[in-house]
Amino acid sequence: MSALKRKRGGKGGGAKNTKKVKFAENGESKTNVTTDQEQKNEINIPAPVSMGKWKNKERVLVFSSRGINFRTRHLMQDLRTMMPHAKADTKMDRKDKLFVVNEVCEIKNCNKCIYFEAKKKQDLYMWIANVPHGPSAKFLVQNVHTLAELKMTGNCLKGSRPLLSFDPQFDSVPHYSLLKELFIQTFSTPQYHPKSQPFVDHVFTFTIADNRIWFRNYQIIEEDASLVEIGPRFVLNLIKIFQGSFGGPTLYENPHFQSPNMQRRMVRLALAAKHRERQLVREIQKAKRMETKEVLKEDVTDDVFDTPAAEKPVEIELEAPPPKPPKKGKLTELRRKTRLKRKGIR
Repeated sequence: MSALKRKRGGKGGGAKNTKKVKFAENGESKTNVTTDQEQKNEINIPAPVSMGKWKNKERVLVFSSRGINFRTRHLMQDLRTMMPHAKADTKMDRKDKLFVVNEVCEIKNCNKCIYFEAKKKQDLYMWIANVPHGPSAKFLVQNVHTLAELKMTGNCLKGSRPLLSFDPQFDSVPHYSLLKELFIQTFSTPQYHPKSQPFVDHVFTFTIADNRIWFRNYQIIEEDASLVEIGPRFVLNLIKIFQGSFGGPTLYENPHFQSPNMQRRMVRLALAAKHRERQLVREIQKAKRMETKEVLKEDVTDDVFDTPAAEKPVEIELEAPPPKPPKKGKLTELRRKTRLKRKGIR
């Protein structure tokens, strides 16, 4: 914010009752109130939008270690854009210990820190700490999508203060309650911050699902108070909560956490077992084809349908069987012609 320097005599202050000293011909001084024309020529500095005092001086240092990829770099830049009370710093060497971050925060005059730690050029860890006394939490960041990648339709004013929405589970579990307070102090923009705007047009949501914390950023539409996602979005898998800043006694350890190395190992073992099963099936089929087939002289299935017939008594008939009576409703051809002759029809 550019401010005009005050000049001697009170011209730069913009005061209404400014007095000027004029010298007459006889050397005597005359004190007169400035005229209206002189007041119009003066430059008045407009009052700030918010007349409040910046009391909650929270400053968050957002930086990373060396070895991060482009996606992490864009995510870090998005967080700095959304948080006007954030500060940046150069990347830290991976060989340095984590307690060096406390000294960097002290140099930058920051009392909160978001530190991205990259390992093996594929795993991303996030530290959120209260410097220098703690506590601090370590997360594994998954499913990262940045602002430029998502291309959402939502939008908000840069520097505006966000609303923070938390899942009801944050109040039911002790370690989630601690994380809630840590998130409030880190992500919320302090009131009357010099770089912030006095508008509330977006909301940060923290939802717990599948033992993970899901972060979303939504725009609040004034017409119907509906929500439109802005981005970025990411998932935080809690690993540990420490009492100190970037170290100290462990307050909580997530029993559901599985390291990325173990996950990749389980995937490799599953693929190897599937490959061994296929190889075993091929070997069995090949062994069956190589076996010599025995030629059977007699088919064992021929006797299946040989069923003995029932024996009937032998009877010798000496007389011819009596003729069978004709069936009712069916006349022979001769009887039909005889009936037609009797009726006179030929």
